[in-house]
Amino acid sequence: MTVLQNTAALQNTAADDAGARHHELITLADGLAPIRMAVVHPVDGPSLQGAAEAQQAGLIRALLIGPAHKIEAAAAAAGIDLAGFEVIAVEHSDAAAEKAVELARAGQAEAIMKGALHSDELLRPVVDKASGLRSARRISHVFALDVPSYPKHLFVTDAAINIAPDLEAKRDIVQNAIDLAIALGIASPKVAILAPVETVTPKIAATVDAAALCKMAERGQIRGGILDGPLAFDNAISAEAAKTKGIVSPVAGDADILVVPDLNAGNILAKQMEYLAGALSAGIVLGARVPIALTSRADGPLARLTSCALATILVRHAQGGGPERNPQ
Repeated sequence: MTVLQNTAALQNTAADDAGARHHELITLADGLAPIRMAVVHPVDGPSLQGAAEAQQAGLIRALLIGPAHKIEAAAAAAGIDLAGFEVIAVEHSDAAAEKAVELARAGQAEAIMKGALHSDELLRPVVDKASGLRSARRISHVFALDVPSYPKHLFVTDAAINIAPDLEAKRDIVQNAIDLAIALGIASPKVAILAPVETVTPKIAATVDAAALCKMAERGQIRGGILDGPLAFDNAISAEAAKTKGIVSPVAGDADILVVPDLNAGNILAKQMEYLAGALSAGIVLGARVPIALTSRADGPLARLTSCALATILVRHAQGGGPERNPQ
């Protein structure tokens, strides 16, 4: 089944247009060669189903890494035939994460996907200074949010990895998100640096960082995006709110990327969007040598497919291919 066929099947089961922008991202991967993805500890139904559907859609070639008997039991319970999968047997989840990193370092896996283990357990070997997948860039996470009330995808960073990033870390967080948006075909993505107020206020560190990040972009220390900040959330996503407050900005009311002050703010924002605004989310970790699809047990099939599509597009874009269309 092709990506387009799989996407159409998902759309037919939907009662409305929820997830339309996620489908657009998935179709951006149509025609790209599937990537070899190490799926770490897929020993429950959701994680194994996600890998199976992504492989069936032609997005990935899954390497299932974990205790073989648990993978087989999960497959039997979910009605999944493992005949088309490569299973790499290891003893436990820690060993699965380490094996995935080993395969990625050796070039045998082009991306990694989280299965039924905690995120910190997966990321521990990734960030190991001696044997991990560190690059010159700080590792960060991006939520791709499909918000019904917003006219395009909204990317929120960092809401999952960096707890209280300093200015240097925020520079990498911003650049990672810009690079993702560009790989998805968004030319000059608009980046809103969020804070509680729109004015630079020394007592509110987030406003000072926002101003510094904008100046760094002017000086070429951040490339490829249009930055503005500090911007309060309402001004970042509502042109009417920005107009009411007299804010003249190329970003206000039209942001592609929201950069939050810290993990607390970002995680609360992303989950509010999901549970109160009906947003659908997908997650990807950037800044390592390979992209990492960081899924949750609560994620449905569409979120997992979208996370895999993001990884596929990133890998092929880095190799000189990828979409030229704009998914907005």
